[in-house]
Amino acid sequence: MSTSHTLPRWADLLLLPAVCLAVALLAAGGVVALVGQDPQAVLVVLVQGALGTPRGISYTLYYATTFIFTGLAVSVAHHGGLFNIGGEGQAILGGLGTGLVALWLSPSLPAWLMLPLMVLAGALFGMLWAAVPAYLQAYRGSHVVITTIMFNFIASSLLVYLLVNHLRPTGTMAVESKAFAQSARLPSMKDALAWLGLDWPASPLNLSLLLALLAALLVYLLLWWTRAGYHLRAVGASPAAAEYAGIRSQRQVMVAMAISGALAGLVGMNEIAGVSGRLLLEFVSGAGFTGIAVALMGRNHPLGIVVASLLFGALFQGGAEVAFEVRGFSRDMVVMLQGFIVLFSGAMVYVIAPGVVWVLSLGTRKPGGQHG
Repeated sequence: MSTSHTLPRWADLLLLPAVCLAVALLAAGGVVALVGQDPQAVLVVLVQGALGTPRGISYTLYYATTFIFTGLAVSVAHHGGLFNIGGEGQAILGGLGTGLVALWLSPSLPAWLMLPLMVLAGALFGMLWAAVPAYLQAYRGSHVVITTIMFNFIASSLLVYLLVNHLRPTGTMAVESKAFAQSARLPSMKDALAWLGLDWPASPLNLSLLLALLAALLVYLLLWWTRAGYHLRAVGASPAAAEYAGIRSQRQVMVAMAISGALAGLVGMNEIAGVSGRLLLEFVSGAGFTGIAVALMGRNHPLGIVVASLLFGALFQGGAEVAFEVRGFSRDMVVMLQGFIVLFSGAMVYVIAPGVVWVLSLGTRKPGGQHG
């Protein structure tokens, strides 16, 4: 179901998500008050923790970077008529590809060659992992929702097996690979800004933020400014009509899932190349599923996804500050707030949308009940 046939495009992309967010905050504030906390004080600490200091902003942008990748992955599949729930597994495989290339080549290659190879490896591994469910749906009739969920578990198990049995250095108990050579490390934002003479606090934020923004721009150009993007969206809108127009829907399923998997596979550049400098077990940590909420809130538009990613990044960072600063406010309550936002941006959006349509229609009515 879509609201785009009753709401102007600007309202569908901007106004409706803002109203949904406001309703979610009101609902969450009511629950916070019921458990004996001051909703206004909690909100002030959350906003201050996420956006009130350069360090808080850095962490917010760091979380948002990962969510941009996974949100775009869900969005591209959606425009092709697919619900890709496999972003988690595709991000894991992408990170595995990124890490394997780094372990293999970083001791002998310079950074200017190593880092692009890691980007390509991450995208390729994520793409190949998504291509299998795509093929099963396009040519064998298996539903992509079921197969991508199953592939999440397979990817997680594969990563555990490789780290425990093959990639973990001998004599260590930590389930992680050895450290990459320096050429496989993305510069932090602190170091990058220092090159420009600017002082910025130390944080996990790194140059993969620029890669995420570039990916959002390229997705926008692909979907709305190229023939390939038109074909993909045509199949997503109506496979039968697209087939009648000569567009092969099976091929577009493969294309949509391949691009989606490649985008999810880039998560490793932020988490592995940008922060840890080694292959870890839990580097995705649910970001693939958060990407679904990000895409819903961003109305599956790249610009909306960037804004929604910033919101969820602020919730993650600000929520950590609230759990630390506000006595009696646990991390579970922050998860509750995130759940309200997902609820009102997803399922409840179709309950809220008619009210927004009615309010907008008041401004177009002429005196005497006539519509303009």
